[in-house]
Amino acid sequence: FVMQECYVQNTAREYAKIYAAEAEPLEGFGEVPEIIPVFLVHRPANNIPYATVEEELVGEFVKYSVRDGKEVNFLRRDSEAGQKCCTFQHWVYEKTNGNLLVTDLQGVGMKLTDVGIATPAKGYRGFKGNCSISFIEQFRALHQCNKYCEMLGLKSLRTTHQKQRKATSMKSKNLPNSSTIKKTVPKKAREPRDFISSEH
Repeated sequence: FVMQECYVQNTAREYAKIYAAEAEPLEGFGEVPEIIPVFLVHRPANNIPYATVEEELVGEFVKYSVRDGKEVNFLRRDSEAGQKCCTFQHWVYEKTNGNLLVTDLQGVGMKLTDVGIATPAKGYRGFKGNCSISFIEQFRALHQCNKYCEMLGLKSLRTTHQKQRKATSMKSKNLPNSSTIKKTVPKKAREPRDFISSEH
């Protein structure tokens, strides 16, 4: 688990570096969130042989995004760091064609730690995240673009999501009621099993 934590956070950090390189030169964008590195330490003489070491963040610790995307966080919506974190999520989502989402963005100011990554079950380019793909679907449905998304020229997720929903609702009208019900019932039963348990 400790190794995966390092793997996930340092992967997210690499995406954040590319995001910073694209965003910082833009006029008026300003400071870009940074995901701090986390290091794996092997302690052979200790009962717990592996530990992680990272910079201590001093100040008010804020969760800018939550894993499941359901919580409305005012600091996320109203603060500069929160908006830039949401834009970072949108940017990664677009860069990876909707296959990867950095979640659990939290920290002090623009310094972030203890992040999560959601990928499809099969992973993305050999990388497997530690969160369920359902977080990606929820992000797509709930994300609201802000001025930083516009500065980076990111495509709105609203229009594509609404088109998909319209197409789905039109399809279901053509189906007899019984098959529509059969389709939705097992889906609901499967939902709780989608979540990957975490020691966080």
